[in-house]
Amino acid sequence: MFQRILVVCTGNICRSPVAEAMLRRALPGKQIASAGLGALVGQGVEPCARELAEAEGLDVSGHQARQLTTEMLVNHDLILVMSSGQRRAVGELAPEALGKTMPLGKWLDGGKGLDIPDPYRKSREAFEHVHQLLAEATAGWVARL
Repeated sequence: MFQRILVVCTGNICRSPVAEAMLRRALPGKQIASAGLGALVGQGVEPCARELAEAEGLDVSGHQARQLTTEMLVNHDLILVMSSGQRRAVGELAPEALGKTMPLGKWLDGGKGLDIPDPYRKSREAFEHVHQLLAEATAGWVARL
C-alpha cells in the first residue's frame, strides 16, 4: 500500500536521514526518502547523528540535505514528520498531503504518540536519546506497514 515514504524534519541532517536509513534497511523494496522544512541544503548527516547511525551499521554517508517541496509531498504515499508543528507546516505547503502525513512517533509511549525532539546543537546524550526514539518509532511503523 505505502510504496513511497518520505521522512521530514527541520534541517534534514539529524533525524530524518537517520530514520530514512532505518526504514530503508527494514523495508527493502520500498522507496524511502527524506527532506527538511528548513533544510541545510547539501550538508551531510550531522557528525554525532552519523556516528550513532554508523555504529548500528546504517549507511548515511551519501546523504545530502534537501529542501522539502510540494512535489515531494504529492508524490509520496506516506509522509512521516517529527512533530505536530511540522504536520501543520506540511498542511500549509500542500493541503492535499495532510491526510497522508503522520507523526513518526505515533506508536511511541504505548500508542499515545510522542514528538521526536531536535537534537541539533545539543549534547551527545540528546542525540543518543533521539536515536533511541527514532529506532523505536521506525520499528513501530515497520510493524504496521
